[in-house]
Amino acid sequence: MNDLAPLLTPEGRALLDEVRDTDPAQELAVATRLRREHPAELVSAALGQARLRQRAVAKFGAEDAGRMFFTPNGVEQSTRASVAAYRARRMAGLGITSVADLCCGIGGDAIALARAGIRVLAVDRDPRTAAAARANADALGLTGLVEVREADVTDVDTAGFDAVFVDPARRGGRGRIFDPEAYSPPLSWAVSAARRAPRAALKIAPGIPHEAIPEDAEAEWISDGGDVKEAVLWFGTEPGAVRATLLPGPRTLLSCGLPDPGVRPPGRYLYEPDGAVIRAHLVAEVADRVGGGLLDATIAYVTADALHPTPYATAYEITDHLPFNVKRLKALLRERRVGTLTVKKRGSAVEPEELRRKVKPQGPHAATVFLTRVAGAPAMLIGHPARA
Repeated sequence: MNDLAPLLTPEGRALLDEVRDTDPAQELAVATRLRREHPAELVSAALGQARLRQRAVAKFGAEDAGRMFFTPNGVEQSTRASVAAYRARRMAGLGITSVADLCCGIGGDAIALARAGIRVLAVDRDPRTAAAARANADALGLTGLVEVREADVTDVDTAGFDAVFVDPARRGGRGRIFDPEAYSPPLSWAVSAARRAPRAALKIAPGIPHEAIPEDAEAEWISDGGDVKEAVLWFGTEPGAVRATLLPGPRTLLSCGLPDPGVRPPGRYLYEPDGAVIRAHLVAEVADRVGGGLLDATIAYVTADALHPTPYATAYEITDHLPFNVKRLKALLRERRVGTLTVKKRGSAVEPEELRRKVKPQGPHAATVFLTRVAGAPAMLIGHPARA
């Protein structure tokens, strides 16, 4: 796993094709058989790469993942292909034709940029990672647009590029890093590099405090299929703008600077905003769109009397609003013959699996229960996805 070179030889590529679909449970038997004809180190490297490719399918799709080369950190930290493609399209739409991709990793973003017709200098200081990025550009036929350089990004001259893209490492030896100044390189350095370029995009953790966002940056939170994937600081676009972008789509909700919604009693409908909307602090914009208010001042559930479908929140029709009480919930579910129970919680310490064990749902019907607070009091709201 420390050297991709053997896997790039004809023997290595043939071995990769042979072990492509190896079941992890069969690895020992497969390895034993293949070591009769191939060096043990090469067999181990091929099987390890096959495992990484199988994990990478979720991010890159089966076709690309089956041709690309990965490191364990590369699979973990790479941008999901759909998110990278969206960002690359946005850059192309801004008229950007060349990008210095700093901290390029195994090249996921460089691939998306090149496929959008953008020339890329992809830089990473780790030899294994840079080798994987170079191999991936070659495997996907993008070497004409992607130059990979093994170097410290702080030493790279980005003059002459239309934009820089920086994806600092946010994991260390102890796991995920939450302090932006502990990124590698630190966020402050990335911001400085961004300000020296005509345009820039900095990929950051979605949990970044809003007060840490520079005033001259646009902040965008991106979700894919309802899961928040990342935040991006854009420079040279719309300073001070805040947006939530939902994929597929894309659909983008911009901040209007609205005040926090008021608290009101539960209505017929409950709206659960998309995670990117919540991270971007745009719940007020959703409440305004649906004519609703909050169930509780500290919780991002919106309630309204009418159904106003919106891509930025999932709507549920509420049939019951009760103070939190497990026995009452169990009796209600038994009465309605609910066997499929979806448990959602916000502002509650109760674990969904623990609740399911206690209420023992049985029957042919389905329901959703929200464990939350209503005007500060623990409550249960029972309902189902709304139908337009």
